[in-house]
Amino acid sequence: MWFKNLSLFRITEPFTFDPDELAEKMEALRFRPCGAHEESSYGWAAPMGNSGQALVHATNGYMMLCVKKQERVLPTAVVNEMLQEKLADQEEQQGRKLSKKERTRLKDELIFDLFPRAFTFSRKTYAYIDPKGGWLVVDAASSNKAEDLLSLLRRSLGSLPAVPINTTNNPVTVMTQWLVSQQTPDDIVVEDECELRSPGEEASIIRCKRQDLALPEIQNHLDSGKEVIQLALSWADRLSFVLDKNLAIKRLRFLDLVQDQLKELDIEDEATRFDVDFAIMSAELGLFLPRIIALFGDVSQP
Repeated sequence: MWFKNLSLFRITEPFTFDPDELAEKMEALRFRPCGAHEESSYGWAAPMGNSGQALVHATNGYMMLCVKKQERVLPTAVVNEMLQEKLADQEEQQGRKLSKKERTRLKDELIFDLFPRAFTFSRKTYAYIDPKGGWLVVDAASSNKAEDLLSLLRRSLGSLPAVPINTTNNPVTVMTQWLVSQQTPDDIVVEDECELRSPGEEASIIRCKRQDLALPEIQNHLDSGKEVIQLALSWADRLSFVLDKNLAIKRLRFLDLVQDQLKELDIEDEATRFDVDFAIMSAELGLFLPRIIALFGDVSQP
């Protein structure tokens, strides 16, 4: 349940729904499995995983949400093989080559017949709302997945004034300066990974992993005008992460200072463990997010 990627949105007006009210609003768009001829289904699911449970899991004022997407999959190779057989049979029966329109119609009919028997796969995307801090935090590396969840939440609530984070200082400029000067704020440490890009339409890109970023070859790239568009960092010995040019946070890890809190607890019950994990994670991020945004000058305070 620990989030690994953070797509961040600022809620720009007070969020006034309590967990029960929010769950009631979401109920109309609760997930249901794909129909026989539906390509996909998308809706709210219980964060704890059981279909009968509440759609909102609340802990210490934070509200966890989960959206589930199910898709039907027809392997292309299977469709093509069966289509070729049907085309051959039709052309033999009619003694002529089928037209493009006829071939397309035959393929559509085949897919329609196969769809109810197609296998499905599902995936979940988690998010939580921090009403006090004014955050919607989505565990998604893809901005499209995060926007899809936000769109569903807006449909459930009627509207939601939430915007991507914006800063007074360009993250690329700030991160580049950290590497050029080899100086960072006291609670931020540059790790061993970065991505550099030169300006211009035909930009060259350098990716470094497990590399000492203070070495001369890295500085040479910076001296030639390349800028940092992604940088591995750690914060206060509590979190490590990769920060990109849009302030999306990827490959988030909670370090020993955080994980040790769990080791001190002897928890066997799955529901209790979920609740404790969420409480610890949201409390850490409640401190981390304002700090990381403040480094770049937050202009979207709620």
